[in-house]
Amino acid sequence: MAAVRRGNAHLARGEPPNSLDRTAYHRPRRAVVPRVDPAPKPTRRTSERVSPVDPAQPLWSPNPDARQTSAIGAFTDFIERTRNLSIGDYRDLWAWSVSEVGDFWAAIWEFFELGAVSSYDRVLTTDTMPGATWFSGARVNFAEYLLGTGAAGHPAVISVDETGAAETLTWDRLRDEVAAVTAGLREIGVGSGDVVAGYLPNTAEAVIAFLATASLGAVWALVGLDYAAPAVIDRFAQLHPKVLIAASGYRYNGALHDCADAIDAVAHALAPSLLATVVVPRAGTPMPAATTIDWDELRSRSIGDPSAPVRVDFDDPLWVLFTSGTTGIPKGLVHSHGGILVELLKQLALQWNITSSDRIFWYTSTSWVMWNLQVSALLQGATIVCYDGSPAYPDTAAMWRLVETHAVTFFGTSPGYLHACAKAGVNPRSDFQIGALRALGCTGSPLAPDVHRWALEHVGPLPLWSMSGGTDVASAFCGGAPTVPIWPGELSAPCLGVAVEAWDEHGEAVPAGQVGELVITKPMPSMPTRLWNDADGTRYRDAYFAMYPNAWRQGDWITVTERGSVIIHGRSDATLNRNGIRMGSTDIYAAVEAFDEVAEALVVGVDRIDGSYWMPLFVAMAPNSRLDDALITDIKAAIGRRASPRHVPDDVIQVRAIPHTRTGKKLEIPVKRILHGAAVESVVSPESVDDASVLADFAEIAASHRPASRSGR
Repeated sequence: MAAVRRGNAHLARGEPPNSLDRTAYHRPRRAVVPRVDPAPKPTRRTSERVSPVDPAQPLWSPNPDARQTSAIGAFTDFIERTRNLSIGDYRDLWAWSVSEVGDFWAAIWEFFELGAVSSYDRVLTTDTMPGATWFSGARVNFAEYLLGTGAAGHPAVISVDETGAAETLTWDRLRDEVAAVTAGLREIGVGSGDVVAGYLPNTAEAVIAFLATASLGAVWALVGLDYAAPAVIDRFAQLHPKVLIAASGYRYNGALHDCADAIDAVAHALAPSLLATVVVPRAGTPMPAATTIDWDELRSRSIGDPSAPVRVDFDDPLWVLFTSGTTGIPKGLVHSHGGILVELLKQLALQWNITSSDRIFWYTSTSWVMWNLQVSALLQGATIVCYDGSPAYPDTAAMWRLVETHAVTFFGTSPGYLHACAKAGVNPRSDFQIGALRALGCTGSPLAPDVHRWALEHVGPLPLWSMSGGTDVASAFCGGAPTVPIWPGELSAPCLGVAVEAWDEHGEAVPAGQVGELVITKPMPSMPTRLWNDADGTRYRDAYFAMYPNAWRQGDWITVTERGSVIIHGRSDATLNRNGIRMGSTDIYAAVEAFDEVAEALVVGVDRIDGSYWMPLFVAMAPNSRLDDALITDIKAAIGRRASPRHVPDDVIQVRAIPHTRTGKKLEIPVKRILHGAAVESVVSPESVDDASVLADFAEIAASHRPASRSGR
């Protein structure tokens, strides 16, 4: 039943902002949430009800005391007490959170004691999209809140590489390191609103550099070292950064990769705006010629007591995240200090029940939004584990070995990695001591029911919270919660405060059980405040609101079930999504179509019925040219150099032509749907294609490359 209002909702406006404190980096300020005393965590939760066979039963159900032992339960009690409501279950809470969206976010502000940081004038000035303005009058700093949470001697960041070598930063040392780098950046000339660009692997230095940048009120942007220089320049050149922070190399698949030439190329391209290029040395790799300051010198510039973080307006930019570049130069998504703060406090504490006792490891590159989300787990005073390397080195079980070694309690990965473990016969439950693990997270592509069942059987009777969201909002639209069952092939529920619906092409909500476009009908604080270099908002509206004015279209095909869960059927656009990392096709085309032998190319990604992901590259050859093994090798090598190893296709397949619309746009989405098994006539109108007969060729390829489903599953 829906939440029943019994009186006027009360809204506490919070206290005036604290005066800036020069010891702010060194003093834990408060508990992040009103603490509940969780029940002791057994090595295995034998009381949890699971069904690895019957699809009519949930794969996992919460313990009967889940509400009493979770932050979301404490939040529900808080809402009932302060809003005079009666809330029965998660579905009631979600319904209230989207019907009273302003009051919901005001409650988040109160529950997490943000009134101790700042007051505000109004929660939400308008609920129209785009254009919603949140918490007007509030002055916040994401890094200030984060650095005020952890206990001094408690581990904050554990940085691990492929060799197993690990370095641990306690919370007090993290505060000291951030203060030192903040002082160094300030001395260089970085101030509020300036951009600092990171070209870094997933190590502690990336975390420190981000928090130092945010402390200054400056804007952070980050790309992983696996991206080649042209791809990095495409992203950073838009931002005109004042400082580039890069590492001289990184580890991947057993090798140490030298990045000096790439850093020099990036620094040269950004030279007009750069005040300094700071380089983190990695043993065994040379320092780039463009280096002006090394990391240790930057850290040594701190003199005297550190200055307190700079508080900025709620909507001031925290970071720029980049889209995949499917349709051209990657777009820069600007997220705010305040929007990310309130959204990720909600996601981490309420949806995932993260506390200061947790150790969170999410396998990610620094180019992926999951890096941002993992770092934000520090908001809860938790410990994060950063890993620089391949998930499958020296073998497929590598990540489970790390989970064991560092007593990880929450492990996040992609469906692709879980599928690879299943195929390789990995049995984490019997092969490793992973008793500390209490939950799994999964995102990047739809999670096949077979893979979910494998995790249940071979990892343990734990919640596996698959989620759908993305770079666009730096969080999740749909996922799970500690109080909601998990069903095979489904995301348990929309996240709190996210008004998820499935719409048809006419902008009407489809009935439960039918497929439609994923839309968000009410604003979220973590929606981008703008796109970079989009002064009038045209590109922003075109990206998210062109199909449905005043409703956000994400580009996923979904079904909302009768029980309120969500099934993700895949992207309704052409974004590539390998191993949970979203990528665009632009960099691939730039590399392939530079070959004289290649007339044109088309690349798509296919989520197969067996849970695997297939990324073929189709090439139409130039006259008198043919595709042979040597050329395939050269094409793959060029893509790796131009973009990254993740962009290298699984197969390179010759076709007689690439199909286009009448206006010359490659038909990526129709080809992708054909490879998923759709009939040609159902995906495109023949009159809209320059040569419709070409599509029949792709149907034949689909038939010859389609894996059989597993019997008995």
